[in-house]
Amino acid sequence: MVSNTEAAPAAAGLWSRMQGAYRCVGTAANKLQWLGLLAARILVARVFFLSGMTKWNGLTIREDTYYLFADEYFSKYALPSTLTNAFAVASAIGEIALPVLLVFGFLTRGAALGLLVMTLVIQVFVYPDAWWNVHVWWSSVLALIIVFGPGAGSVDRRIGLD
Repeated sequence: MVSNTEAAPAAAGLWSRMQGAYRCVGTAANKLQWLGLLAARILVARVFFLSGMTKWNGLTIREDTYYLFADEYFSKYALPSTLTNAFAVASAIGEIALPVLLVFGFLTRGAALGLLVMTLVIQVFVYPDAWWNVHVWWSSVLALIIVFGPGAGSVDRRIGLD
C-alpha cells in the first residue's frame, strides 16, 4: 500500500512528464503552423474559385450570371439593372482573382477580407438561411487567415509583407 507522502511525489512527477509531453507537441505544432494556414487558404479558395468558374464562358461573363444576380439573388430588392450587373461583374472577377491571391499567399489578408465581405453579403442579401450550414465556416476560416496572416508558406512572407 502506498502512503499519501509517497503518492504526492509520484503524482507530481507524472504531472511534470505530462506537461513536458504537451509542450513538445505544442512546439511541433507551431513548426507546422504554415501548413495549417496553407490548408486553410486552399480550402476556402477552392469554394470561391469553383463558384467563380461557373460565372465565366472563356474570357466573358456568362449571360446567366447577370440573370442570376438580377432575377434570383437581388430580385426582392428591386435594384436597377446597372447595379445588379455591377455586382455580377464584381463577383465574377472577385471569385477568381481573390482565391488565386489566397492560394499563393499574396496580399493574403486583403484577399481574405474581400472574400469575407463577399460571404457576409451573400449571407445577408442572398441566402440568409445558410449561416450555420456554410457561411459560418467560410467566415471562421477567413477570419483566422486575417488574424494570423498567411504563414511562412506564402509570397507575402517571402517579400516581407507579413
